[in-house]
Amino acid sequence: MTYGIAIDIGTSGSRAHAVDLSDGRIISTVTTECHPLPGANVMDHLTFCINVGNDVAHRILMDTENKVIDALGIDKHKIEKVSICGNPIQLSLFQGIPVDDLAFAGENAKREKGIKEQKRDAGVFSAVDVGLDVPDGTELYVPPAIRHEIGADALAMMYKSGFLEQKANCMVTDYGTNAEMALKVGDDIYTGSAAAGPAMEGQSIRCGMLASPGAISDLEYDFAWKCKVLDDSITPQDGDTFDFSLGMQTAEGPMHGKAKGITGTGVVAAVAVAQYDHLWKKGKLATEDGKLHLQDGVYVDSKDISEAAKAIGAMRAGHFTLLEHAGIKFDEMRVMYMAGASGTYVDAMKARDIGLIPPSSTEIYQWGNTSLAMATDILRKPELLDELQGIANGIRANHIMFASDKVFEQIYMQELSYWDEGMSMEMYNRNNAMVGIQELPKPKGRANIHRMVARDIPDLGEKGLTIIHNIGTQLVGKMDGCTGCKKCQAECPEKALTISDDKVITVQTKNCLGTACYRCQMSCPAKVYQYNKLQLVDN
Repeated sequence: MTYGIAIDIGTSGSRAHAVDLSDGRIISTVTTECHPLPGANVMDHLTFCINVGNDVAHRILMDTENKVIDALGIDKHKIEKVSICGNPIQLSLFQGIPVDDLAFAGENAKREKGIKEQKRDAGVFSAVDVGLDVPDGTELYVPPAIRHEIGADALAMMYKSGFLEQKANCMVTDYGTNAEMALKVGDDIYTGSAAAGPAMEGQSIRCGMLASPGAISDLEYDFAWKCKVLDDSITPQDGDTFDFSLGMQTAEGPMHGKAKGITGTGVVAAVAVAQYDHLWKKGKLATEDGKLHLQDGVYVDSKDISEAAKAIGAMRAGHFTLLEHAGIKFDEMRVMYMAGASGTYVDAMKARDIGLIPPSSTEIYQWGNTSLAMATDILRKPELLDELQGIANGIRANHIMFASDKVFEQIYMQELSYWDEGMSMEMYNRNNAMVGIQELPKPKGRANIHRMVARDIPDLGEKGLTIIHNIGTQLVGKMDGCTGCKKCQAECPEKALTISDDKVITVQTKNCLGTACYRCQMSCPAKVYQYNKLQLVDN
């Protein structure tokens, strides 16, 4: 028996299959609890890489990928092929490709800084040369990126969902931190990425967590709101029942699982609760204590709803922008494809009601992890790389860079005003109409929901799923002039930093919020702490 390894490198962590190359069977599955690099989103990872160096970021990531392969429970000497999938930043970090060209949206800025555009086409490489602990001669298959921030993972959601074969106008979105999306009108495909942030994956939420056993994934209304908690097979089970209007829990309903936190789909449901029960008013929750209390001490507060609202607003602005550039009205787009873990587990009707899905959508298809699925397909059929390159070449022309797009800017400003300032939807539409943008219609009726998979990774293999926690490494260093006051340690919100009595600073990379935080550096009274001077400790 010989093996292939399929790896999906996402912003929230890695997922991998071991595959029997003789018959294509999945043997085992491994996921990590988070990403090993500091930060909660891909921009944090990018900034960390630029600040500390490509080599450091590459080594941290490869250390984790080798642990993932070890945890698959197969004879590593019999590995012959590895395939990967992910966004351009993650795949560049994996391959050790410079990421400077991904940090700037404008061509002028790149020219001024002398940044060279990197080639990210499909190819076959040496898995050993990139740092994987596999036998010599193991081939590494890398699918192509489409454009700047639209990578192989976006190609996967189009290829695996049926989006490319759909004859009607349709849209697809990967509901993750980058929110890659595409609109198909006839033979034309328009792409973009809304960079929605980590809230959709349960990060930057006080009680938030990634999808794993014990996470609240949904809320259902049956005389009172009922939590749904993920079990050991990562499928939802009903939990306790609570009355949010009182800001406290009641004792109704049986317990089917102890809640450890809330994942992104649970946060979506909480936003829906706030809207359905008219609890969200001018950026605040109108409960007694400003919280929605769930079960086992898990709660959602106003800041959490606001974080989620920014992500929802970015996605709705992205969908809106694609339609405007294509010259299509909402009512002309009724088919929606949802990809990623959040796209699998989220209640599609709640998602449509709060703005994650265009309100005109009447046919909604929920798919799982299309990136890992496509990486597995490549192992089974390596010539698929050529087909994928052809698809990528054909859809590069209509890419929209939301960061510099005036339509996106206009709509996102309305979204922020709607969610945080209490602006009415009537004013939202009037402001857009003044600059020639169509009205956002209200959702009507119930859509036909097609749940194509039971969970985001449908086939876990005969050995099942392993979740590994021992990932990441340490950054250490001593700062000249450090007084040892430990203010940096006290200020770290994730308890990722410790400072010893001899003034050695140690940061656990997987727990650190990275460049989006820097509270450790900003809190230093002596102003001598420089995060970028910390050095990597090899495991």
